[in-house]
Parts: sequence; C-alpha cells; structure tokens
Amino acid sequence: MVSKIRLEDRECPLSTTLGIVGEWWSVLILHDCFDGYTRFDQFQANIGLSSSMLTARLKTLVERGILERRPYQERPVRYEYVLTELGRSLRPVLIALAAWRNAQLDPEERSMILVDAHTGREIEPVLVDAGTGERVGGAEHVFTAGPAAGPVMRQRYEGAATADNRPL
Repeated sequence: MVSKIRLEDRECPLSTTLGIVGEWWSVLILHDCFDGYTRFDQFQANIGLSSSMLTARLKTLVERGILERRPYQERPVRYEYVLTELGRSLRPVLIALAAWRNAQLDPEERSMILVDAHTGREIEPVLVDAGTGERVGGAEHVFTAGPAAGPVMRQRYEGAATADNRPL
C-alpha cells in the first residue's frame, strides 16, 4: 500500500495531488526520472531550471516521499534522486496528462508519444475501472463522499452518488 500523504489538512484528493506534484517543474523532474535520469546535472541540463529552483523542487519531492536522495560518489559527495514506490505510482498520472494533451493535437503535431516497448506501436491509454474493465471518464461516473470524508465533503456530495443527481 502506498503511504498516506496529507497536506494542509485537505480532504480532496485532487488538491492534495496538486499540492504534491502540481508545479510544472516537479512534473518535468518526474518525467525525467521515468526516463532514467537520476542526477542533478542531468535534470538541470534537460529541464533548464536554475540551480536554486531545481534544488528546492528536488528537496520538496524528497520531503514528500516521491524521490529518495542517495549518495553515488564520496569525494566530493554527490547524490542521485531515485523514485520511491510512491513516486513510481505517479507514472499513470503522467501518462494520462500526456495522453490528454496529445488527444487535442493532430498526430503530426505530437512531439512525444507513448509506444509499446516491445512492438514500437503507438498506444492510446485510457482509464478503466479495475473491477469491471469499463472505461471511466464520462458523465456516468461521479465523485461522492468517501468513508473518511468530513462534514464539508459530505455536504458537497450529499445526494450526488447517482448519475441522475449529478449537476449539469
């Protein structure tokens, strides 16, 4: 099970997720990590972020349990940044973000695509319900208060658990 992260006592998983990785620099660092980059100079060369900004972003990702900082050299001490289990669990989120943007573009306008590593065939990811295998994302799926919801969240979603009650 992935560890629980709670920021500023927010109940909403959307605001919590954005609080963890919402800065676009953080998303680019994670993208680099998934492409195999681990070192400060690699991130800096690829992203073009200033040393101080990159240091701050890496520190935040380490503090939030997304990356682990490990020494790879002793003299002078140098560190690499490796995805944790929690960090690796963000891969589908990044894939979904890229797929969403690519869906807005004509195929010849896409600068990065997702392919099957074995066949090289471009794939189009979709979000599906693990229990039924049905595609998720349409108006037939709605948010509702979960078991840990507080009074504000419960009030927000009171009566919204069915498609008939969803707002227009």
